[in-house]
Amino acid sequence: MLVDATAIPAARGGVGRYVDEIVRFVAAGGTPVAVACQARDAEHFRALGAEVHAVAGIERTFRRMLWEQFGLPRLARRAGARLIHSPHYTVPVLTRRRRVVAFWDATFFSDPHLHTRVKRRFFPAWMRLSRRLADQVVTSSSATARELDRFLKPIPGRDYRVVHLAADHARFRPPAAADVERVRERLGLDRPWIAFLGTIEPRKNVPALVDAYARISAAWTGTAEELPVLAIAGQDGWDVDLAPHLAAVPAPGRALRLGYVALEDLPAYLGGAELVAYPSLGEGFGLPVVEAMACGAAVLTTRRLSLPEVGGDAVAYAEPDVERLAVAMTALIASPEERAELGRRGIERAAGFTWEATAAATLAVWREVLAR
Repeated sequence: MLVDATAIPAARGGVGRYVDEIVRFVAAGGTPVAVACQARDAEHFRALGAEVHAVAGIERTFRRMLWEQFGLPRLARRAGARLIHSPHYTVPVLTRRRRVVAFWDATFFSDPHLHTRVKRRFFPAWMRLSRRLADQVVTSSSATARELDRFLKPIPGRDYRVVHLAADHARFRPPAAADVERVRERLGLDRPWIAFLGTIEPRKNVPALVDAYARISAAWTGTAEELPVLAIAGQDGWDVDLAPHLAAVPAPGRALRLGYVALEDLPAYLGGAELVAYPSLGEGFGLPVVEAMACGAAVLTTRRLSLPEVGGDAVAYAEPDVERLAVAMTALIASPEERAELGRRGIERAAGFTWEATAAATLAVWREVLAR
């Protein structure tokens, strides 16, 4: 098996963590797995037990796509791989190897306005092609599989295989008080906080979250210390300017842009929050939700696409508009008992999402494809 990890960034998001974990657990189980990766990631994947084929100089998207079409098939042939696993929508066209591809969501079809102009042209075309060429498409939720069925022409006998993502339970667990204090000081959070984690892009609906928090602050009748700070963690994406929304938050409220928060700090950041707010307009899975639940956080999210499949009855829900987000957040801020109960239920539910299960399901797909 050859996993193409050349598209994942150095700062691991959802797809990067998925690749890391399936490689780790498949290799630990004794199945030979090779990884094609950027040169910067070579030692990382070797430490996971993989045979590594490092590639340099293809960071730019155009170069990487050319390499995927011509370099990846040659590399798979040299490595003796029988199957290529492509974790990011596209596959090599000219290869005799079996191909498995991951489609993480269908929003390029259902909500194209949430993506850049280039992406909303590029990805639908490639998803249609990959759907025809791949021996199997995997996706991370039943909700996404249903959405893909809406937009892509069915192929008899080739349905979508759902492989849920997960939390690293050795890392994402209720944090110790000392860890919370250390991260609080590092991030400059001088009072309790409401946490958001995710890329700042239109689909995450962060402006609505900030505006809802501004409403809460404008109506606040308690002391300033009793109103949690709104902390926004995540890398900049596209088409979202948070500055005017942040500037409009009145006293006693305070909204902070934290930027990228290191992976080792996330459990304390999420688990130490009064509330984790994730007002997404639609997710293929919603990795921050399951990670926050694993940390014992009270989570508020929406019922869009996969999020109820992940959160079940262990999270609180609100519609993603400003008014209803403000109402739901106010109620949770005022109820420590409800937050504690959500935290308890979240830990129990998150325990059902493990990377071991994700890797085992992925390996089962690979074996099934090779056996056909």
